[in-house]
Amino acid sequence: MTPTMYILLLLALIFANAPFLTQKLFGVVSLNKKHFGHHLLELITGFGLTAALAYLLESRASAVHPQGWEFYAVNVCLYLVFAFPAFVWRYFWHGKNQQ
Repeated sequence: MTPTMYILLLLALIFANAPFLTQKLFGVVSLNKKHFGHHLLELITGFGLTAALAYLLESRASAVHPQGWEFYAVNVCLYLVFAFPAFVWRYFWHGKNQQ
């Protein structure tokens, strides 16, 4: 793997975990209570940014290969696996969310 691919994977890991680590919407707008819909919106936006960056990097390296739905399904699942540690911390281990 090239260094660019490692950087892309690191950014995907950061974008996937960031929504669950802060109470601010997109890290900027303070919210009193950030519910799961906010987390989902940030997660989808982060996936879109990661996909756009991957497309840009691929187009600079060579011709962009056409992908089927299977490719995107696997990428969404991988992105959700990347988000799992912060999700568990937020909803299962974090003290404020326990009842």
